[in-house]
Amino acid sequence: MLEFIGRFHPVLVHLPIGILLLACIFILLSSKTKFASFRPVIPLTLLLGALGAIASCLTGYFLANSGDYEGKLVSLHQWMGIAVAIISLFLYVLYVRTKARVALNCISIFLIVLISITGHLGGSLTHGEDYLTAPLKSGGGKNQSAIPAIPNIQDAVVYESAIMPLFKSRCYSCHGSEKQKGKLRLDEQDFMLKGGKNGPAIIAGKAEDSELVKRLLLPLDNDKHMAPKEKPQLTENELTLIQWWINQGADFKKKFKELPQPANMKTVLANLANGNAGITESKVSEIPEKEVVQADVEVLKKLTNAGITIVPVSQNTNYLSANFINADFDQPILVLIPKVEKQLIWVKLDNKKVNDQVLAVFGSCKNLTRLSLNNSSITDRGLMQLTKLDQLQYLSLVGTKVSMGGIRTIAKLKKLKSLYIYQTNIKPTDYANLKKMMPNLTIDTGGYSIPFLAQDTIVVKAPAKM
Repeated sequence: MLEFIGRFHPVLVHLPIGILLLACIFILLSSKTKFASFRPVIPLTLLLGALGAIASCLTGYFLANSGDYEGKLVSLHQWMGIAVAIISLFLYVLYVRTKARVALNCISIFLIVLISITGHLGGSLTHGEDYLTAPLKSGGGKNQSAIPAIPNIQDAVVYESAIMPLFKSRCYSCHGSEKQKGKLRLDEQDFMLKGGKNGPAIIAGKAEDSELVKRLLLPLDNDKHMAPKEKPQLTENELTLIQWWINQGADFKKKFKELPQPANMKTVLANLANGNAGITESKVSEIPEKEVVQADVEVLKKLTNAGITIVPVSQNTNYLSANFINADFDQPILVLIPKVEKQLIWVKLDNKKVNDQVLAVFGSCKNLTRLSLNNSSITDRGLMQLTKLDQLQYLSLVGTKVSMGGIRTIAKLKKLKSLYIYQTNIKPTDYANLKKMMPNLTIDTGGYSIPFLAQDTIVVKAPAKM
């Protein structure tokens, strides 16, 4: 109940600010004869302002104790607000009992300054400590990058150079040291991994299952969308960066060069190096320009209940991303797929239970642009089901039994840009023919090796005793 009352603080706080400022201006102006007509309304204005300030202090106290705020800034704002209420009451009593113009004018000026500082602190709690100065800084605008340029990007630490500056610019105002909406803090590693009242915000290696990513991808008008629609939104490059970092283990110490860099990250890395991560096209190339109708809510609910993570691929679109890694692929699931075939464009089928028969169901999802079949049970015969996916741009076959024969069946997919074939039956001797067959295709054969650094620790263990 007290928290409910506290939520009226933003509504009530503006009333005393306006009334008290008006009263102080009346006092200063009424010193002159031509503004003497203001004097009769000053006591009432001061009283109303003082009462409003007291109400604001009470609701502010209840709001501060809701658990979403802590730190020096909220404490300072609280005591400054109390000071405004006390001084406004004192000014009212003084004005009623005396006409000492010099004292009244000095206290009025002091109260104006105090109200301004208190209001600024309140704004900083709501919008972030750099709310006023952000537009003057590089990356502070809505359409600007939140990440400074990283010239030597491969030698830079991912979290320190990119993720942390991004969170600081876009997330700290709601999830920092002073304010923790949903009891979530993103300003320190331990708090980030702990999560908020809805559990962990980040699940290392699983961006699609991470609550943070789910909230970022919700439609802009959804109440749970991050960031709030009135604040600067993350660009597609920035969203891709976060998803990549989480999928690679959400490591806080590794450098860019120590992590695999798929094709879709090459453009992002180039933009990060130039300080242009915030610049993006209005539509990502992997999202069709023509919008589709919203998917049936009941169908989405059934898919979610079956262990499938299904979310919008971006803000303000009905196109969907689906992760079937935990799906059982019983008949009810397969029956539901045709009902969302127009909306599905990013599908992850990294599941041993995915075979050629299962893949056939997805062959009718003609809007698919991304398809991941890693470690599934598909064969060359299954790839024949993909020949009609003429919008497909990304295909990952890592850990499958497909061979060069299966690749030939999809060679006519003109929009295919990236193909991942690590640990498949495609032999190194086939690579030249594959590149000749699809010259515009980026082929990733895997086998990444992390460079050994001089400072790396070598642990030498004694041999086990026989």
